[in-house]
Amino acid sequence: MSEALLATEEKQSAYRDYAAPQRVDGFDTVREFYRLNHMNQTYDFVRAKKAEFLQFNRRTMTPWDALDYLNTLVDDSDPDIALPQIDHLIQTGEAMRANGEPEWMVLTGFIHDLGKVLCLFGEPQWAVVGDTFPTGCAYSNKVVWSEFFALNPDIKRPELQTKYGMYEHGCGLDAVQMSWGHDEYLYHMMKPYLPLEGLYMIRYHSFYAWHRENEYQHLCNAQDDAMKPWVQRFNPYDLYSKNPNRPSLAQVKPYYEDLLAKYLPGELRF
Repeated sequence: MSEALLATEEKQSAYRDYAAPQRVDGFDTVREFYRLNHMNQTYDFVRAKKAEFLQFNRRTMTPWDALDYLNTLVDDSDPDIALPQIDHLIQTGEAMRANGEPEWMVLTGFIHDLGKVLCLFGEPQWAVVGDTFPTGCAYSNKVVWSEFFALNPDIKRPELQTKYGMYEHGCGLDAVQMSWGHDEYLYHMMKPYLPLEGLYMIRYHSFYAWHRENEYQHLCNAQDDAMKPWVQRFNPYDLYSKNPNRPSLAQVKPYYEDLLAKYLPGELRF
């Protein structure tokens, strides 16, 4: 990891601080986001959203059309910064690029939040962004603001509140119904185009209870264990590249135009 990316321990501790967010509006906005998220993300809700959105029949756009939309979006779940999403994607990609990461990983960093275009289709942010968690089994208290799970209707379904719930030991995360949002949506969209390591980065980069707190290991299989270090490798770029200075899209756009053209089709189905 380059010195430019690695923050001091003191600086790193300032990220994901939900009690003292860096955003001026952060505390009320972010707390309310997680109240709604944890209240509404039920096991049945997740399955319904997959059936609704994974047909990819809403719109056809170029990757840049989708990225341009992100210029208008500020993530309500992020306590660290209130810049538009495109700025965060550039910061992530450029940090990877400066550190000599492989091309496919730079691309993964640049597009990892592209699934937030779900907001373009009228989805509320609590159904698009934020930390993810398994539904259909007991909640971990390591999930941010886990106290709000008391508002979730699934808490009253005993069969969903055991350690394994709907799952079996070692079933693998692919069999788990994760809370719905941009991660799962983009993962399915990118399956034909990225290596497995990149797909794991996209699908589970918001699953902090797993890749940071080592929760839910009883559900993981050998593939999950092998891919977890890649998600952990991705995380510092996603988190610690954030800063309040807006990068210049014009300066880096030619590089990312070529990168998108190399790996992705000219148009994507959303």
